[in-house]
Amino acid sequence: MGKPLILVSNDDGITSRGIRVLVEAMQSIGEVVVVAPDSPQSGMGHAITIGDTLRLEKSDIFKGVAAYECTGTPADCVKIAKHYVLKDRRPDLVVSGINHGSNTSISVLYSGTMSAAIEAALEGLPAIGFSLCDYSSEAELEHVIPFVKQLAKEALQKGIPVGVALNVNFPPKRDEPIKGVKVCKQAHAKWQEEFDERYDPYGRRYFWMAGNFVNFEVGENNDEWAIANNYVSVVPCQYDLTSPAAIETISESWDF
Repeated sequence: MGKPLILVSNDDGITSRGIRVLVEAMQSIGEVVVVAPDSPQSGMGHAITIGDTLRLEKSDIFKGVAAYECTGTPADCVKIAKHYVLKDRRPDLVVSGINHGSNTSISVLYSGTMSAAIEAALEGLPAIGFSLCDYSSEAELEHVIPFVKQLAKEALQKGIPVGVALNVNFPPKRDEPIKGVKVCKQAHAKWQEEFDERYDPYGRRYFWMAGNFVNFEVGENNDEWAIANNYVSVVPCQYDLTSPAAIETISESWDF
Protein backbone atom coordinates (compact mmCIF):
# COMPACT_ATOMS: atom_id res chain seq x y z
CA MET A 1 0.00 0.00 0.00
CA GLY A 2 1.34 3.43 -0.95
CA LYS A 3 1.93 6.39 1.29
CA PRO A 4 -1.15 8.38 2.32
CA LEU A 5 -1.79 11.55 0.36
CA ILE A 6 -1.84 14.60 2.65
CA LEU A 7 -3.03 18.03 1.53
CA VAL A 8 -1.56 20.95 3.49
CA SER A 9 -2.93 24.49 3.61
CA ASN A 10 -3.07 27.41 6.04
CA ASP A 11 -4.12 31.04 6.46
CA ASP A 12 -0.78 32.67 7.34
CA GLY A 13 0.46 32.24 3.80
CA ILE A 14 2.75 29.80 2.03
CA THR A 15 5.93 31.46 3.36
CA SER A 16 5.00 31.23 7.07
CA ARG A 17 7.10 29.27 9.56
CA GLY A 18 4.06 27.36 10.73
CA ILE A 19 3.29 25.76 7.39
CA ARG A 20 6.96 24.89 6.86
CA VAL A 21 6.99 22.98 10.16
CA LEU A 22 3.70 21.28 9.28
CA VAL A 23 4.94 20.24 5.83
CA GLU A 24 8.12 18.77 7.29
CA ALA A 25 6.10 16.83 9.88
CA MET A 26 3.72 15.46 7.24
CA GLN A 27 6.59 14.44 4.94
CA SER A 28 7.57 11.85 7.54
CA ILE A 29 4.08 10.34 7.26
CA GLY A 30 3.00 10.52 3.64
CA GLU A 31 3.08 12.20 0.25
CA VAL A 32 2.48 15.91 0.69
CA VAL A 33 0.82 18.41 -1.63
CA VAL A 34 0.57 22.06 -0.58
CA VAL A 35 -2.01 24.57 -1.76
CA ALA A 36 -1.85 27.72 0.36
CA PRO A 37 -2.54 31.45 0.09
CA ASP A 38 0.16 33.60 -1.48
CA SER A 39 -0.29 36.17 1.32
CA PRO A 40 -1.62 36.21 4.90
CA GLN A 41 -5.36 35.55 5.15
CA SER A 42 -5.90 35.56 8.92
CA GLY A 43 -9.43 36.31 10.10
CA MET A 44 -10.96 35.56 6.71
CA GLY A 45 -13.23 32.89 8.16
CA HIS A 46 -14.95 30.84 5.47
CA ALA A 47 -14.86 33.56 2.83
CA ILE A 48 -14.61 32.46 -0.81
CA THR A 49 -13.71 34.40 -3.93
CA ILE A 50 -16.71 34.95 -6.21
CA GLY A 51 -16.23 38.47 -7.61
CA ASP A 52 -12.59 38.33 -8.62
CA THR A 53 -10.11 36.12 -10.42
CA LEU A 54 -8.31 33.24 -8.73
CA ARG A 55 -4.70 32.69 -9.68
CA LEU A 56 -2.69 29.56 -8.97
CA GLU A 57 1.06 29.25 -9.45
CA LYS A 58 3.52 26.46 -8.76
CA SER A 59 6.02 27.12 -5.99
CA ASP A 60 9.41 25.56 -5.26
CA ILE A 61 9.45 26.77 -1.66
CA PHE A 62 9.36 23.22 -0.23
CA LYS A 63 12.06 20.84 -1.40
CA GLY A 64 10.64 17.67 -2.90
CA VAL A 65 7.01 18.74 -2.38
CA ALA A 66 4.45 19.69 -5.01
CA ALA A 67 3.32 23.14 -3.87
CA TYR A 68 1.04 25.84 -5.23
CA GLU A 69 0.33 29.38 -4.07
CA CYS A 70 -3.16 30.76 -4.59
CA THR A 71 -4.44 34.33 -4.56
CA GLY A 72 -7.61 33.23 -2.79
CA THR A 73 -8.72 32.50 0.75
CA PRO A 74 -7.97 29.33 2.74
CA ALA A 75 -11.35 27.88 1.74
CA ASP A 76 -10.55 28.71 -1.90
CA CYS A 77 -7.26 26.85 -1.56
CA VAL A 78 -8.93 23.64 -0.42
CA LYS A 79 -11.60 23.92 -3.10
CA ILE A 80 -9.13 24.40 -5.94
CA ALA A 81 -6.86 21.72 -4.51
CA LYS A 82 -9.62 19.10 -4.49
CA HIS A 83 -11.30 20.00 -7.76
CA TYR A 84 -8.31 21.03 -9.88
CA VAL A 85 -4.86 20.20 -8.46
CA LEU A 86 -5.93 16.78 -7.14
CA LYS A 87 -8.96 16.25 -9.36
CA ASP A 88 -8.02 12.64 -10.09
CA ARG A 89 -6.88 11.82 -6.55
CA ARG A 90 -8.53 11.90 -3.14
CA PRO A 91 -6.52 13.15 -0.13
CA ASP A 92 -6.39 10.76 2.81
CA LEU A 93 -6.01 13.71 5.17
CA VAL A 94 -6.17 17.50 5.00
CA VAL A 95 -4.20 19.51 7.55
CA SER A 96 -4.14 23.27 8.02
CA GLY A 97 -1.70 25.45 9.97
CA ILE A 98 0.29 25.62 12.09
CA ASN A 99 -1.40 28.92 12.86
CA HIS A 100 0.45 31.62 14.80
CA GLY A 101 -2.23 32.44 17.38
CA SER A 102 -5.08 30.81 19.25
CA ASN A 103 -8.16 29.45 17.53
CA THR A 104 -9.90 28.28 20.69
CA SER A 105 -13.53 28.97 21.57
CA ILE A 106 -15.42 31.45 19.36
CA SER A 107 -12.28 32.23 17.35
CA VAL A 108 -13.00 29.10 15.32
CA LEU A 109 -15.69 31.08 13.46
CA TYR A 110 -13.24 33.75 12.32
CA SER A 111 -10.31 31.46 11.66
CA GLY A 112 -9.02 30.97 8.15
CA THR A 113 -6.97 28.04 9.45
CA MET A 114 -10.06 26.22 10.63
CA SER A 115 -12.09 27.25 7.59
CA ALA A 116 -9.61 25.37 5.39
CA ALA A 117 -10.13 22.29 7.57
CA ILE A 118 -13.90 22.70 7.66
CA GLU A 119 -14.02 23.16 3.88
CA ALA A 120 -12.29 19.78 3.62
CA ALA A 121 -14.85 18.28 6.01
CA LEU A 122 -17.62 19.69 3.80
CA GLU A 123 -16.08 17.66 0.99
CA GLY A 124 -16.14 14.53 3.15
CA LEU A 125 -12.39 14.56 3.78
CA PRO A 126 -10.76 13.94 7.18
CA ALA A 127 -9.32 17.25 8.34
CA ILE A 128 -7.38 18.84 11.19
CA GLY A 129 -6.61 22.49 11.88
CA PHE A 130 -3.52 23.13 14.03
CA SER A 131 -2.95 26.37 15.96
CA LEU A 132 -0.35 27.52 18.47
CA CYS A 133 -1.58 29.82 21.24
CA ASP A 134 1.31 32.23 20.74
CA TYR A 135 0.97 35.21 18.39
CA SER A 136 4.68 35.86 17.99
CA SER A 137 6.02 35.25 14.50
CA GLU A 138 9.12 33.82 16.20
CA ALA A 139 7.16 31.55 18.56
CA GLU A 140 8.69 28.22 19.53
CA LEU A 141 7.13 25.40 17.49
CA GLU A 142 9.34 22.38 18.08
CA HIS A 143 7.51 21.26 21.22
CA VAL A 144 4.28 20.65 19.26
CA ILE A 145 5.74 18.52 16.44
CA PRO A 146 5.37 15.14 18.21
CA PHE A 147 1.70 15.88 18.88
CA VAL A 148 1.11 17.01 15.27
CA LYS A 149 2.52 13.72 14.01
CA GLN A 150 0.66 11.63 16.58
CA LEU A 151 -2.71 13.23 15.83
CA ALA A 152 -2.21 12.96 12.06
CA LYS A 153 -1.30 9.27 12.36
CA GLU A 154 -4.29 8.57 14.59
CA ALA A 155 -6.57 10.30 12.08
CA LEU A 156 -5.14 8.25 9.20
CA GLN A 157 -5.30 4.94 11.05
CA LYS A 158 -8.61 5.29 12.90
CA GLY A 159 -10.46 7.94 10.92
CA ILE A 160 -12.40 11.08 11.74
CA PRO A 161 -16.22 11.02 11.55
CA VAL A 162 -17.49 12.25 8.17
CA GLY A 163 -18.29 15.95 8.25
CA VAL A 164 -16.09 16.62 11.27
CA ALA A 165 -12.88 18.68 11.42
CA LEU A 166 -10.66 18.62 14.48
CA ASN A 167 -9.72 22.01 15.96
CA VAL A 168 -6.37 21.40 17.65
CA ASN A 169 -4.74 24.11 19.77
CA PHE A 170 -1.32 23.89 21.39
CA PRO A 171 -0.18 25.76 24.49
CA PRO A 172 2.83 28.03 24.04
CA LYS A 173 6.28 26.80 25.03
CA ARG A 174 6.50 26.74 28.83
CA ASP A 175 9.02 25.57 31.41
CA GLU A 176 7.21 22.25 31.89
CA PRO A 177 6.45 19.79 29.06
CA ILE A 178 2.93 19.59 27.63
CA LYS A 179 0.91 17.36 29.96
CA GLY A 180 -1.06 15.53 27.27
CA VAL A 181 -4.14 15.82 25.04
CA LYS A 182 -7.68 16.73 26.08
CA VAL A 183 -10.62 16.02 23.76
CA CYS A 184 -13.09 18.64 24.89
CA LYS A 185 -15.73 21.18 23.91
CA GLN A 186 -15.43 24.72 22.66
CA ALA A 187 -15.38 27.16 25.57
CA HIS A 188 -18.29 29.55 26.05
CA ALA A 189 -16.42 32.79 25.47
CA LYS A 190 -16.45 35.81 23.16
CA TRP A 191 -14.56 38.87 22.08
CA GLN A 192 -15.82 42.10 23.63
CA GLU A 193 -14.93 44.57 20.90
CA GLU A 194 -13.99 48.20 21.25
CA PHE A 195 -13.50 50.60 18.35
CA ASP A 196 -10.74 53.17 18.70
CA GLU A 197 -11.62 56.29 16.71
CA ARG A 198 -8.58 57.79 15.00
CA TYR A 199 -7.66 60.28 12.28
CA ASP A 200 -5.17 59.91 9.45
CA PRO A 201 -2.69 62.68 8.45
CA TYR A 202 -5.34 64.14 6.14
CA GLY A 203 -7.87 64.51 8.94
CA ARG A 204 -10.04 61.64 7.73
CA ARG A 205 -11.59 59.51 10.44
CA TYR A 206 -10.98 55.77 10.68
CA PHE A 207 -11.45 53.06 13.29
CA TRP A 208 -9.14 50.43 14.76
CA MET A 209 -10.84 47.40 16.25
CA ALA A 210 -9.56 46.28 19.64
CA GLY A 211 -11.10 44.63 22.68
CA ASN A 212 -10.75 41.85 25.20
CA PHE A 213 -11.46 38.14 25.27
CA VAL A 214 -14.10 37.26 27.87
CA ASN A 215 -14.38 33.65 29.06
CA PHE A 216 -17.66 32.66 30.72
CA GLU A 217 -16.64 29.04 31.41
CA VAL A 218 -16.32 27.73 34.96
CA GLY A 219 -15.71 24.04 34.24
CA GLU A 220 -12.74 22.06 32.98
CA ASN A 221 -14.06 20.25 29.88
CA ASN A 222 -13.25 23.03 27.42
CA ASP A 223 -10.40 24.20 25.22
CA GLU A 224 -9.61 27.37 27.17
CA TRP A 225 -9.09 25.36 30.37
CA ALA A 226 -6.96 22.82 28.53
CA ILE A 227 -4.59 25.44 27.10
CA ALA A 228 -4.36 27.33 30.40
CA ASN A 229 -3.38 24.07 32.12
CA ASN A 230 -0.76 23.12 29.51
CA TYR A 231 -2.72 20.49 27.58
CA VAL A 232 -3.30 20.18 23.85
CA SER A 233 -6.99 20.79 23.17
CA VAL A 234 -8.86 18.81 20.50
CA VAL A 235 -12.38 20.01 19.68
CA PRO A 236 -14.36 18.05 17.04
CA CYS A 237 -16.21 20.65 14.92
CA GLN A 238 -19.08 20.24 12.48
CA TYR A 239 -20.55 22.66 9.99
CA ASP A 240 -24.26 22.06 10.76
CA LEU A 241 -25.20 25.18 12.76
CA THR A 242 -28.83 24.18 13.22
CA SER A 243 -30.26 24.49 16.72
CA PRO A 244 -32.70 21.56 17.22
CA ALA A 245 -34.02 23.12 20.44
CA ALA A 246 -34.85 26.36 18.63
CA ILE A 247 -36.66 24.46 15.86
CA GLU A 248 -38.93 22.92 18.47
CA THR A 249 -39.45 26.16 20.42
CA ILE A 250 -40.22 28.32 17.39
CA SER A 251 -42.44 25.67 15.75
CA GLU A 252 -44.53 25.30 18.90
CA SER A 253 -44.80 28.91 20.08
CA TRP A 254 -44.65 31.19 17.04
CA ASP A 255 -47.74 32.04 14.99
CA PHE A 256 -47.33 31.63 11.25
